[in-house]
Amino acid sequence: MSRSNGSYGARLLVLICGLLVSAVALFGATAAAHAHASLLRSTPVEGSVVQAGPAEVRLGFSETVTPLVIELRAPDGSAARLMARVAGADLAIDWPASKTEGTYLLSWRVVSSDGHPVSGVLTFSIGSPSATPPMAPELNDGALRLAIWSAKLVLYLSLFFGVGGAFALAWLAPGKHYGVGPVGALLAVGLAAAPVSFGLQGLDALGAPLNLFGSAMAWQTAAATSYGFTAALAFMALALALLALASDAGLSRWLSLTGLVGVGAALAASGHASAAGPQWLTRPMVFVHGAGIAYWAGALLPLAFAWRAGGEGAEASLRRFSTAIPYVVAALVAAGLVLAIIQVETPLALWHTWYGRLLSLKLGLAVLLLVLAGFNRWRLTKPVLAEQAGATRWLVRSIVVETLLMVAILGVIAGFRFTPPPRVLAIEAAEPAAIHIHTAEAMADLAISPGHAGKVSASIMVMTGDFGPLDARGVTLRLSQPGSDEIEAKAHKPGDGTWRIDSLDLPAAGTWSVAIDVDISEGQAVTLGGEVAIRPATGW
Repeated sequence: MSRSNGSYGARLLVLICGLLVSAVALFGATAAAHAHASLLRSTPVEGSVVQAGPAEVRLGFSETVTPLVIELRAPDGSAARLMARVAGADLAIDWPASKTEGTYLLSWRVVSSDGHPVSGVLTFSIGSPSATPPMAPELNDGALRLAIWSAKLVLYLSLFFGVGGAFALAWLAPGKHYGVGPVGALLAVGLAAAPVSFGLQGLDALGAPLNLFGSAMAWQTAAATSYGFTAALAFMALALALLALASDAGLSRWLSLTGLVGVGAALAASGHASAAGPQWLTRPMVFVHGAGIAYWAGALLPLAFAWRAGGEGAEASLRRFSTAIPYVVAALVAAGLVLAIIQVETPLALWHTWYGRLLSLKLGLAVLLLVLAGFNRWRLTKPVLAEQAGATRWLVRSIVVETLLMVAILGVIAGFRFTPPPRVLAIEAAEPAAIHIHTAEAMADLAISPGHAGKVSASIMVMTGDFGPLDARGVTLRLSQPGSDEIEAKAHKPGDGTWRIDSLDLPAAGTWSVAIDVDISEGQAVTLGGEVAIRPATGW
């Protein structure tokens, strides 16, 4: 290796360290950890039967959310839009004047802090269930999902191959125009894809059909999500890279470098990985991972065109890339592994969740890519530089295969939008199922942890009807479902003011009837009744 190449590698290592420091400065100050929101509790509980319409419906989420669409479907099938008030991590929804008995469906759609829309349906009945309950609305369609995936894929291709390509031309092949036509075309397409993806985000947030793409409401809704910041940063990165292609060598370097920083910043501004905690770690890791992929992917097209043209310029470009790529790959692999561990949490989730299966596919393709890249770096580079017969042809073919693998990986990444990561499912699974029962004689707060079928524990706090202390002699919990035996367990008092049951086995999910027998004193006892919703077991 020549002194100039060694100097280039040292400068690039300093540049990578500088980008990492910049990422920490830009995103590390955001200390709050957010996740893909999930519904943890509701009042009334899912599937319950209440005797009268509630004063309000309350939805409790795993984090603060922004309400988008709240719709109530009555037993007769009629629908009405309702307004929701944000109260911490809860949404409070005033009940309309309807007193009709039967089954109601409350469909909700909110935006979580990672910028992704989340939707669901709460079902409960007043008086008695309807013989034919209303149908749940279709909140998304296949055409919209395909459009969202396609727009994200095109935007990723433009950011990584386009912005990265402009950076490669400016830094690896200054003054040359290897593949400048395809790189410029990708940037132009990306400038169109960014606003299209932004508009589709609004439709996704609303659960609206594709034919409402041009509506003002869709674009206003998209602007209310964190993805709006991502789309704006991506657009600016693409524009800077396009300007870099038309600038002189000195200015081109700084414009393309700013564009590369913009790619990392755009990806770190929203999305599953960037919204995970701890923020001081995950956002810089997303930044480094995205910028590293852009450097690697962006170099592929210019290198392939350079070696088709041949000459000293191609050799110099390959030497610079060959010197730098081990540092870049090490940084992006390390960042990717950190993010994967945070998102997945347990290896079982790699094949028991859709997110894990997509990640496993991505990792498999990435391993193939790394093997191919290693072969190029250590088996083909030297023969090509030594001008051995046939080596150049093999290198160009190998770069084409690398490019195709990169495209496949980006296609998988675009699919992450449609499934929450296992860490979010784990938060939801660990959340207790809780219920408050209040009578004139006594009240109780029951929490069953975790709130899904399987092995659980229960915590019960009992008080008088006016919230005073209640020194009961004993507490018994009874749980039942239609068609199954009643589960009964006596609670013990560990000394912290609560009554506890350390081990219960709930065999099935669904709505369970609750009876809490409180032995207050000799000849005085009260039974508190209610219902609690138990979620299905996670299976991992």
